[in-house]
Amino acid sequence: MDRLQQLMRGMPGGMSMGGGNSTDSPLPDCAEKVHVSSLALLKMLKHGRAGVPMEVMGLMLGQFVDEYTIHCVDVFAMPQSGTSVSVEAVDPVFQTKMLDMLQQTGRGEMVVGWYHSHPGFGCWLSSTDVNTQSSFEALNPRAVALVVDPIQSVKGKVVIDCFRLINPQLMMLGQEPRQTTSNIGHLQKPSIQALIHGLNRHYYSIVIDYRKNELEEQMLMNLNKKNWTDGLSVQTFEDHQSENEKIVEKMLRLTKEYNDRILAEEGKTAEEIIVELTGKVDPKKHLEQNVADLMSSNIIQCLGTMLDTVVF
Repeated sequence: MDRLQQLMRGMPGGMSMGGGNSTDSPLPDCAEKVHVSSLALLKMLKHGRAGVPMEVMGLMLGQFVDEYTIHCVDVFAMPQSGTSVSVEAVDPVFQTKMLDMLQQTGRGEMVVGWYHSHPGFGCWLSSTDVNTQSSFEALNPRAVALVVDPIQSVKGKVVIDCFRLINPQLMMLGQEPRQTTSNIGHLQKPSIQALIHGLNRHYYSIVIDYRKNELEEQMLMNLNKKNWTDGLSVQTFEDHQSENEKIVEKMLRLTKEYNDRILAEEGKTAEEIIVELTGKVDPKKHLEQNVADLMSSNIIQCLGTMLDTVVF
């Protein structure tokens, strides 16, 4: 009995079976957010894409701003042993050396957690990931595990999620793993796959937000920006000829299809035509698009060749 009382006194929240007043200790809150910078997000996605079909991992640098905010400003990869379904770090000394080198370059942030990829099978924590996260939480109870899926992530939508472990002693006592003071922690709808693999039983999800400063915004604006000199570049005449031939052949096929469609529409009402053409490709629109593409490419090629002849 005494051992159980000591255990419950040591729990977050300071419970006691004797009914005495206990001091409050800080508990994780569902209003907590993880702010990920655009630079860190790009580096994580690029690292994950490079490692497909294997899992990759790395460390997240940042700071714990307050009890409700974790800011991740940068990430770096780690030496690892990975398969298509699991990944583990293999060089514990590398982290210390890397942090020392980053501090010399003016990057003095601390480790706020770790990230790894799940190429193609969603965001959740496996048993290996739970063991890795438990070792991080032993060093810092607020450390987080971020999971990114580089295959399911497409333009405009990043498949990413952030987790922290649930203390099994709290579950045995029937306590909530974190204080419920806000609806922020419940904004992201959990996937069925994550629920199957222990979400809200062994670990819980933390909402991720994205932030960028002025320099990062300029970097992203210039990422796919074309220079004015790109319009002066010309194709080789062989490539240009083969493209023209392909477009002309396609235009010939579309012209025949358009002619057949006009002949088939004779003697039919407007409603019958609409029903018949539902779900079918409109050859007229494609024909107009191909004509515009053919004319613009030939005009650009001719103007570029004339400029090159005069200038060079």
